[in-house]
Amino acid sequence: MLEKKFTSNFEVTNGANIVPIKRIEIFSPEEWELFTKEYLEVLKDDYVEIERIGGANDNGRDVIAYIEPATVKNYKWDCFQCKHYDHSLHPSDVYVEIGKILYYTFKKDYPIPEKYFFVAPKGCGTSLSKFLTDKDLLKQKIKDNWVQSCETKITKNVDVKLEGAFLNYFENFDFGIFKKTNIKEILDKHKNHPNHIIRFGGGLPSRPKIDETAIDQIKENELVYVQQLFISYGDESKIKYESQTDLQTNLNYQNHFNRTRINFHYAEQLRNFYRDSLPINTFQDFQDEIYNGIIDTVEDSHDNAFKKIKASEQLASTLQLSSNPLTTVSIVNDRKGICHQLVNDKKIIWKDESK
Repeated sequence: MLEKKFTSNFEVTNGANIVPIKRIEIFSPEEWELFTKEYLEVLKDDYVEIERIGGANDNGRDVIAYIEPATVKNYKWDCFQCKHYDHSLHPSDVYVEIGKILYYTFKKDYPIPEKYFFVAPKGCGTSLSKFLTDKDLLKQKIKDNWVQSCETKITKNVDVKLEGAFLNYFENFDFGIFKKTNIKEILDKHKNHPNHIIRFGGGLPSRPKIDETAIDQIKENELVYVQQLFISYGDESKIKYESQTDLQTNLNYQNHFNRTRINFHYAEQLRNFYRDSLPINTFQDFQDEIYNGIIDTVEDSHDNAFKKIKASEQLASTLQLSSNPLTTVSIVNDRKGICHQLVNDKKIIWKDESK
């Protein structure tokens, strides 16, 4: 008998959630290479640059992780060979890949990698795992299978025979560079990449509430929108406001000013808190949606600039936004605060003081 449970809206829309370890099994080969590249991008302390080559002319290199810049003679690098198969890797799946590394480094097309990793959704099988822990055994197995698995398959242009200078190179090659990877560890590291949630779902983490009592002195990054607030209050009251202290004579303006600063700080928190959890420009896109939603109201005629602010804030808080991941975690404070971020970035203006 099937277990009874509530069905969520997510399941109705998207189907049952698939855990990452299973989801990677349905990646395309291209997605698998991109995923591997993203994993390596997280390892900022280990590598200076990550390059995905892939394709038919990769000469045995899918993803390159440079330990030193490629401009350095005999630069140091690690190779990550991506194999997206429906089974754990067999020795026969990789013989030709090892053969390519031997052949192209022999030709000096590129330096010998420091390490060469096989990356596969189902990992390496028992036999291959055994070979990869015994470099002498791996060497012998490749030698035994060279004619069948490598000689005519490394390149279409020439048969690569294991003889002469190349055989001598083979015999002196360090087969200890070839390694397997741990897929669970890779997935765990990938959690730190901005694309992880996009690839695997799981939702964005909750962010803390701002301590509103800690918002005291006006910071340098607030000066533009704060000055526009003073000008807008003056546009309505016909009184010149130059500082926060001046607002004490008008409780309405003082309260609005305090709320606006809180909203601005919430919008800044939204920008910064999810920066490492989402693809680049996600917040910029969200801010652009707010801009496009309020710009007509900003450009409309209003009795005064303060009424323009109020109308724009009200509209921003009720806009129907659905295309951006931040929609699900944003609150009214964020949307109103973004209005003032836009002023700060000089994308909109409440009142031109020169007019």
